[in-house]
Amino acid sequence: MIRRDMPDVLGIETNCFEFAWSEDDFIRCLRQRNCIGMVAECDERVAGFMIYELHKNRLHILNFAVHSDYRRNGIGNTMMRKLLGKLSQERRNRIMLEVRETNLEAQLFFKSLGFKAISVLRDFYDDATEDAYLMQFRYQPTAEELAAPHNRITRMAG
Repeated sequence: MIRRDMPDVLGIETNCFEFAWSEDDFIRCLRQRNCIGMVAECDERVAGFMIYELHKNRLHILNFAVHSDYRRNGIGNTMMRKLLGKLSQERRNRIMLEVRETNLEAQLFFKSLGFKAISVLRDFYDDATEDAYLMQFRYQPTAEELAAPHNRITRMAG
């Protein structure tokens, strides 16, 4: 996500959410060292975006949306698969996010990717009296990863 993407991102944001982030919200978030912005483009137009934070052992999705004209075309799946590809057994092994209790479409989307609701966050939002579901995806190591030694040092000197 770069500065020139911001008008399209803001358009998607206001189109998708009743309580949309402002441009200042995006800029404040993206100026943080551990915050990453990703966009998906179709025909040189921003079709979707994701904002996530890097933490020591997890990724945390803060904002995610696909333009209504591009939904059900695999764009959200593609963005999520890219993020899932960043997980590993050794480092960041899970993805967390909060979803409004009224956003059934998002709940079902993330559930279809293997996310599970692990708790209810009561009165979570500042803009409305609404609960959120805390959802999590846990990385599942392959048999080869489980069999491999966890120590990166394979040979000792001397």
